[in-house]
Amino acid sequence: MDLLNTLVEKGLRRELPTREEALAVLATSDDDLLDVVAAAGKVRRHWFGRRVKLNYLVNLKSGLCPEDCSYCSQRLGSTTGILKYTWLKPDEASRAAAAGLAGGAKRVCLVASGRGPTDRDVDRVAGTIKAIKDQHEDVEVCACLGLLSDGQAERLREAGADAYNHNLNTSESTYGDITTTHTYADRVDTVTKAHAAGLSACSGLIAGMGESDEDLVDVVYSLRDLDPDSVPVNFLIPVEGTPLAAEWNLTPQRCLRILAMVRFVCPDVEVRIAGGREVHLRTMQPLALNLANSIFLGDYLTTEGQAGQADLEMIADAGFEVEGAGQVTLPEHRATAGGGCGSHGSADCGSHESTGCGSHEGGGLCGTAAPAAPAVSEPRTDLVAVRRRGAGTDLAPNA
Repeated sequence: MDLLNTLVEKGLRRELPTREEALAVLATSDDDLLDVVAAAGKVRRHWFGRRVKLNYLVNLKSGLCPEDCSYCSQRLGSTTGILKYTWLKPDEASRAAAAGLAGGAKRVCLVASGRGPTDRDVDRVAGTIKAIKDQHEDVEVCACLGLLSDGQAERLREAGADAYNHNLNTSESTYGDITTTHTYADRVDTVTKAHAAGLSACSGLIAGMGESDEDLVDVVYSLRDLDPDSVPVNFLIPVEGTPLAAEWNLTPQRCLRILAMVRFVCPDVEVRIAGGREVHLRTMQPLALNLANSIFLGDYLTTEGQAGQADLEMIADAGFEVEGAGQVTLPEHRATAGGGCGSHGSADCGSHESTGCGSHEGGGLCGTAAPAAPAVSEPRTDLVAVRRRGAGTDLAPNA
């Protein structure tokens, strides 16, 4: 398959595919799916071997958010019945983090709902980072606190944060359909602030919100331009009580194509399978490890994930290994110099011109018609469960 051979060669050289090639990956047929996975898997193994990085979420403050993000169970006016609590104390957050680290995680992601932190909130998080690092010297800490004001990224870096997460979520052209209380430009600004402060930038997307293939490619190319070190790929969890509760648009096959496209566009970046893998990839999760080199262990912010032990067994059974604390995640050129999502020195980087096979109308392989969209399976609402354990409860966490 000429398309896949071309994409592998480009991925090994850190040369970016054209937009048309990226669209063509999303338009491949189910008959070609294993070939797509195998091709993207070559790129993944070249840069990351068979290592899988484990990350663990701690929800420092749940619910009570003034923003209206349609995908979020913590949004303004939510009727989802999720856990709602204000800030965890540093020792409480440290105990929650310890469970994930004991399960093999090397990064703890500290998340708090809300538009963005106040300076007092930054002080709170600084105390939590210290409490965690006092107990676990080698742990990576990523903060995810919403929109940052001037100087806050620098303060988090001084407090010991290693990374900052703020997702773009969807394309700029459709962002206003998902959220109205802040803008796409606000999100870009926060990722830029984190980068400028010396934090490792983490920014990704949510698939399954009714977006088009063009929207998916748009957001991934925008992420590439922002140059994050890690790109979380979330699959919408349609939680009852949110505006997108009826959006069941994903199949396991489509999820794999999306992950493959992200890997081809961001060949040497940590691609993380984030929320929703259990709901939408289901039994195809092990196959997705050939595309992504990072996952979240255990539960998510407000919903339950797969059992932590099952995650570890899945990784081992699929022939992969958990990345150790002493191993560097990123390839040397990125770890030392920040080489970019792809390479900013490569011939095609930054080019949005239409130079490849396929089209914005359908993509597909050169010389073939785009396949008809497969029927989406029945909604698996039975796989969506509100988190009732771990942070904010008296029950042991899932890790």
